[in-house]
Amino acid sequence: MARKPPVEDPDERHPRVGKPMTSAAGLGGVTHGLRAGLAQMGVRRTTLTLLKINQAGGFDCPGCAWPEPAPEQRPHAEFCENGAKAVAEEATLRRITPEFFARYAISELAAKTDYWLGQQGRLTSPMIRRAGAGHYTPVSWDEAFDVVADRLRGGRPDEALFYTSGRTSNEAAFLYQLLARAYGTNNLPDCSNMCHESSGTALSSTIGIGKGSVTLDDIHEAKLLVIVGQNPGTNHPRMLTALEKAKKSGARIIAINPLPEAGLMNFRNPQKPGGYVGKGTPLADQFLQIRLGGDLALFQAIGHLLLSWGALDQDFISAYAQGFDEYAAARTTVDWPEVERATGLRRSEIERAARAFAGSPATIVCWAMGLTQQRDAVATIREIVNVQLLRGMIGKPGAGLCPVRGHSNVQGDRTMGIWHEPPAWVPKLGASLGVAMPVEKGLDTVEAIRAMRDGHAKVFVAVGGNFAAATPDTPVTEAALAACDLTVHVSTKLNRSHVVPGEVSLILPCLGRTEFDKGEFVTVEDSMSAVHSSQGSLEPASPELRSEVAIICGIAERLLGDALPWRTWQADYRAIRELIAAHVPGFADFEARVAVPGGFTLPHPPRDSRTFATSDGKAHFTVSPLATIDVPPGRLILQTMRSHDQYNTTIYGLDDRYRGVKQGRRVVFVSPDDLDALGVRDGSYVDVVSEWVDGSERTAHQFRVIAYPTARGCAAAYFPEANVLVPLDSTAAESNTPVSKQIIVRLEPCAAP
Repeated sequence: MARKPPVEDPDERHPRVGKPMTSAAGLGGVTHGLRAGLAQMGVRRTTLTLLKINQAGGFDCPGCAWPEPAPEQRPHAEFCENGAKAVAEEATLRRITPEFFARYAISELAAKTDYWLGQQGRLTSPMIRRAGAGHYTPVSWDEAFDVVADRLRGGRPDEALFYTSGRTSNEAAFLYQLLARAYGTNNLPDCSNMCHESSGTALSSTIGIGKGSVTLDDIHEAKLLVIVGQNPGTNHPRMLTALEKAKKSGARIIAINPLPEAGLMNFRNPQKPGGYVGKGTPLADQFLQIRLGGDLALFQAIGHLLLSWGALDQDFISAYAQGFDEYAAARTTVDWPEVERATGLRRSEIERAARAFAGSPATIVCWAMGLTQQRDAVATIREIVNVQLLRGMIGKPGAGLCPVRGHSNVQGDRTMGIWHEPPAWVPKLGASLGVAMPVEKGLDTVEAIRAMRDGHAKVFVAVGGNFAAATPDTPVTEAALAACDLTVHVSTKLNRSHVVPGEVSLILPCLGRTEFDKGEFVTVEDSMSAVHSSQGSLEPASPELRSEVAIICGIAERLLGDALPWRTWQADYRAIRELIAAHVPGFADFEARVAVPGGFTLPHPPRDSRTFATSDGKAHFTVSPLATIDVPPGRLILQTMRSHDQYNTTIYGLDDRYRGVKQGRRVVFVSPDDLDALGVRDGSYVDVVSEWVDGSERTAHQFRVIAYPTARGCAAAYFPEANVLVPLDSTAAESNTPVSKQIIVRLEPCAAP
């Protein structure tokens, strides 16, 4: 039997701290994943559900976007510990009924932790917070749709925001952007704005497409894999299997990170006996413990060394690249003392890594939010592109660029048009449907928060996600949501965003990936541009639940009338895919191709034919100045990150097993040497205060200090607890992504809680 949800918040004021682990997965990963399922689903439901994750004919894991092997190569258990936890959260037997909302006032729920809110179970009925009310109360679907449509009709399109997360299917995302644009706005902020927008910006300007250039087979065939600013052991655990396969085929692996991550040290593959009784597979051949913000300097130095050694693919550069002469002139020399200061690395360490690049016939560089949420993220990723262009590492087997996306369909959402800048195919879509599409650029996530804060945006609609917990400057964001006339959340579970409602607020409960949807399937796109189907089989958590497609169509029909066939699309998802096939590049014969087990991979011109959709048809070398982060004496650079018991804003538990932390999340990791220099004792409590160039400060109160082997001068804390430290206006150049990886902080001793 599944356990009941907690009645009271657990006491996490005094976390227990032990030694960090030096290997990932193994028996511990299996037992913790199964434990979560048994607690939420019971034995039978856990068994039946887990065996369908990421299987042909089953459902796509609602967690990360790491691709699956070909169907004939997949094990029966094609999921990881955190995937099992994600499914347990969705397929839980716990339920939130209208009686729950009658028992708890919104103010009481707002005082609960994110963990407690998430543990209460699945939402079962549409709920409304009416103007001035202290509780949510039940509302019919018809009235809910009328509330949304009436408020949107009563305002201007530019006053409305249509947000979505990466959990949304391709079909729902396509209709959602159509709804917003048919209404008259490109205000389509999404979670990409906060995670991989820097990747898209950098790649679009250099190789002509904002997606990575590798497939899973390329990972397996690579001879050098460079993992930068990424913790696959927690955030993409199935990636470790691919790294192990490459390693056993002779690949070298370089890990670049301020923190030593267990998954990149040693992997105990739970699919093999050696994962339980053997020593596991050591993965990283070299660990570069880089200072936060030093990646730009590192890749500039590697490029300089490759040039000085003549380790270039001149044929590739001559045939396919532009801007080499300017780049080579800029990298003729580097300021080595400045590089060492910026990176915290010795020149000999950097030269060893550069030798690996120079000697590899097939290199892939992978990165994640450790790079994309830096101040100079776009320039840094362009520098990675420069290094790969020098070696001709695009458009050949086992080589390329690999931004590892997070949420399961975040890349698919963008492909389907969830973007505040309308894709090139949108006008044709409008013409074929007889709908005038807006041409003005819309608002991204940070701009959307400013617009709500300043009273320019008054309606906020979210399909999935937990906007209040995912965004920076927490008090500002929460106040911005609360200032709206209407907030609407299409959700499976209760979260922080629901307890900071607008004047009127709706919670519209939807089906999850695991649940049966009238026999329909949906599709998703993984981190490597592979599109495949997903079909749930569980009985829905409530007969009142509707699919995301049905909810979007219901709102659209009330708002826009029957000029478009919303009912047809709601009744038959094939009709949606026909529309996608006719307008979105790469989706011709969509229905037939996705019916093949494993689906299909979208075209990628740089990967497929070394074709670059840039202004001159070539890949672009770029030149960026070396920018270092100056840290005043007595201060540290802090990054926010996930714990191991967490995926995005969903908190599965209060432990971070790999880092040795139990029963608590308000912790800050600092090097023992830095603690000595600062006069701060391991185990003491501090207020973490961020300092900004405009003189403003922000404070996260009562964090337990943990002496941890981080890079000198650096610190780390979990989000969303540390999001308060990031001002709304602290964003990466060009991409406008919040800078959550370069926060200048001081530690102020405080009393223990």
